[in-house]
Amino acid sequence: MTWGGRFEGSVRRFGGLVRRAVRGGFGAASPGVLELLGPGSGPCLDIGCGTGRNFESIRASGRSVVGLDFSKDQLSLARTRTDGPLVHGDAAVLPFADASFDTAITMWISTDVDDFGAVLLEAARVLRPGGVLVAYGVHPCFNGPHVVYEEDGRRTAHPTYRQSGWHDESPWWSAEGIRRRIGMRHVPLAEYLNAIVESGLTVERFEEPTGPDIPHALAFRARRTN
Repeated sequence: MTWGGRFEGSVRRFGGLVRRAVRGGFGAASPGVLELLGPGSGPCLDIGCGTGRNFESIRASGRSVVGLDFSKDQLSLARTRTDGPLVHGDAAVLPFADASFDTAITMWISTDVDDFGAVLLEAARVLRPGGVLVAYGVHPCFNGPHVVYEEDGRRTAHPTYRQSGWHDESPWWSAEGIRRRIGMRHVPLAEYLNAIVESGLTVERFEEPTGPDIPHALAFRARRTN
């Protein structure tokens, strides 16, 4: 299930937060994603598209948008950003035939799905040989329920780093933040990297995208080679 599943009813419950996402609020900026995608053509599957905050980058790369999310609420907001296909479905059981796409992206969902490895396996399945996946999201080491963001820019990592799985709460989350309201799944670095290995995709590049001196995000570009 994508993070959108936990966002069902979000327009009613989180109104302002979700509408800020549509206007370009939280999560809207993903530095370097266009460079990771590279130029291309044809449909790009946005797995866990949410409100459609990545559609502009997809179109800027020369591709067209096909969005998928588990939340009908999120898809209704995504519709304001595209006239293209939007599909209600599960990222871990994609409703597409094998080898359907030349490009897929998954943005900021590793912390909001039940099994990120299953999502990567499905992404690999629906890519054509030679097809590219760009994945971009939370840095497992420096962003999560184990991390405290200090006022001077430092980050303090606690031993709970090793506690893989879903976290309903963390004593360091802001009372006003979205994580306090919906929780998040922590995927330690080794688990994250092993999920990539087990997907069968060949990694071409890793990035810790531009941003704070201590990286907030981790991204990679991988290719289906068989």
